[in-house]
Amino acid sequence: MIVCPNCNHQNPEGATQCESCYTPLPTTTSCPNCGATVQADASFCGQCGYNLLPTPEGEENQNPDLIPTVVPPLPDLVFPDPIPDEEVATVASNPNSAVNLQKSTPDPSLASPQPDPDPAPDPDPDPDPDPIPDPIPDPDPVQPPTQSTVPPQPDPIFPSPPPVANVGTPATQLQQQTVKLVHVQSQTLLEIPQNLPVIHIGKPNDLVPPDIDVSGFANAEIVSRTHANIRPEGDAYYIEDVGSSNGTYINNIPLPKGNRHRLRPGDRIALGKGDMVSFIFQLS
Repeated sequence: MIVCPNCNHQNPEGATQCESCYTPLPTTTSCPNCGATVQADASFCGQCGYNLLPTPEGEENQNPDLIPTVVPPLPDLVFPDPIPDEEVATVASNPNSAVNLQKSTPDPSLASPQPDPDPAPDPDPDPDPDPIPDPIPDPDPVQPPTQSTVPPQPDPIFPSPPPVANVGTPATQLQQQTVKLVHVQSQTLLEIPQNLPVIHIGKPNDLVPPDIDVSGFANAEIVSRTHANIRPEGDAYYIEDVGSSNGTYINNIPLPKGNRHRLRPGDRIALGKGDMVSFIFQLS
């Protein structure tokens, strides 16, 4: 079925204009990822979130996250000059060359002259040498007075100071974003559940139970049981209509089925016509 964006009348597949108000109907196509029916000018699939924008030529297989690696050119290798064959043959045939490591015998004729030894002294002609006096004994050395040995004193032990209570500021805690919807008609505050991939908005049913139940608000009869979904993606939140009977309006502009809108603080979300069940999106 194709829903008219002007009067929300459900028209059969293939219709080009609304059977009720004769408004031209948007063309539809199938999502290449999940096969769901989406408008031809839609940017994303409302069922699986697939990107429907065409890819420019030459960029199909390019990954923007990959950074090309630039390899610097390697310098040319420098090889040493080879030894000529004539020098190799000369060294191999000459045993007295520098390659031979045997120590040569020194020439005795080139040795430095040694001095002549001293001549032996003549013997003393005097047979009676002078008597040698007795040696004088050395006096006993004076011993220095001994000092009394003082035992080492132990190091003083000081008592450890009492522990100081930590009166500093407490550890900083990570702040988490809080997403809320404020009901315009009753000023009721609804907090959007965290850690959910999809938040369903509607009324109780057996197929898809709502995460945000609006059945308790006034004029809830214009809201479908499965009316709209909010999808968190990182720090952003997107809302999409999932085929409601009376449509979803963002800032009084109808949101076509299959398209989604990025919510910003202060956006007004109306479920159904007439702005009778409306919410203000808040992010803190």
